Amino acid sequence: MATNDVSVPRTRAQRSSDSRARILDAAVACLIDGGYSGATTLTIQGSAGVSRGRLLHHFPSRDRLLVAAAQHLAVKRVADTEDRITRLLDGGPVPVGPWERADRVIELLWESFSEPHFWASVELWTAARANGEIAEALRPEERRLGAGIRASMARMFGDELAARPRFKQLRDLLLTSMRGTALTYTFDPRDPAGDSMLAQWKDLARVLLADDPG
Repeated sequence: MATNDVSVPRTRAQRSSDSRARILDAAVACLIDGGYSGATTLTIQGSAGVSRGRLLHHFPSRDRLLVAAAQHLAVKRVADTEDRITRLLDGGPVPVGPWERADRVIELLWESFSEPHFWASVELWTAARANGEIAEALRPEERRLGAGIRASMARMFGDELAARPRFKQLRDLLLTSMRGTALTYTFDPRDPAGDSMLAQWKDLARVLLADDPG
């Protein structure tokens, strides 16, 4: 009996964790497919296959659910991008030079601005302009996410480049420029791999991270 008594809470905790994950995944999908206005509690509940009581147990507020969902996906995608860099550049038999590494990191970073987590975030940023609850929920989450992204970028570029004096300047310019460029795809869809900005970002890395900036 003692063994059974111990196992029941774990089973319930696992079920709770699974339902929470389903709700977050469903919220992201609804946010991307239908935008902020289309990501209603009822739509998310149906997509996740959970009861209304279960959804409200995890997320009493729709807006905070949407923020949590977007941040959940963004954190996962940042980790996935860093993992791809590690596998591609650190796992091979031949060491990769710093500029080849920088080029590949910039390419993968740019790819991430075409992924669902970015567009889910855009939906929330836009909604936050007129919705104080979303803005209030977003501020601390975006700060935490931003800190995680900055730390991840330093690891992706590697110790040699991240230690250079103007790395932080490059990092911030890449993030803001990629974000702004990606937003133009809302009205001018095209192949991100062929964007003319990609070559400029790579050139910018060489200029700012040169051994002798002068």
